[in-house]
Amino acid sequence: MLRILIADDHAVVRQGLKQILEEQTDMRINGEAANGGEVLDLLAKGSWDVVLMDISMPGRNGLEILKDIHIAMPRLPVLILSMHPESQYALRALRNGAAGYLTKESAPQELVSAVRHVVSGRKYVSTSLAEQLASELEKPSDKPLHEDLSDRELQILCMIASGKTPTTIAEELSLSVKTISTYRTRILRKMKMNNSAELTHYAIDKKLV
Repeated sequence: MLRILIADDHAVVRQGLKQILEEQTDMRINGEAANGGEVLDLLAKGSWDVVLMDISMPGRNGLEILKDIHIAMPRLPVLILSMHPESQYALRALRNGAAGYLTKESAPQELVSAVRHVVSGRKYVSTSLAEQLASELEKPSDKPLHEDLSDRELQILCMIASGKTPTTIAEELSLSVKTISTYRTRILRKMKMNNSAELTHYAIDKKLV
């Protein structure tokens, strides 16, 4: 029986995933987490075969937690299941140690297949992501500006580009408005831009939003 930990801050999503996976006779959801802290606590207390985790969670996001898991339990496969398109986070997630990346638009049978794939020790990527990876290998060494951003900075860049206010971003990430302002200043400096409009234009051009 595969022991699965689901991490998503939406109870409805967790319930839906549980129903899909527990239709399989060899899969059992042994734990659910709503944030990164709960993920790490559950991992420390039990034995797991795979973690199914969202990126957007309160406090530390999934990419940050992914790094911690990869360091502490390098052989534990983590499958990222996110609302964000592959072009936005998939490559970064794989570099951070993810065993695979799926969008929440994926069909239930693809989710089941992906879980089996990563548990067997292999990486799971969709056809479109495989094409993206191949394209990345063929590109010149000059990397896009957002590649120098931290995971949190990239997350906030995408939220700014989506039209969210500093107050809204702060509430969703459980941070202060002042902290969000500091991140915005840092992002502008790293990307050599002057305002949020330029960040938004860049994010749209690079298909980050």
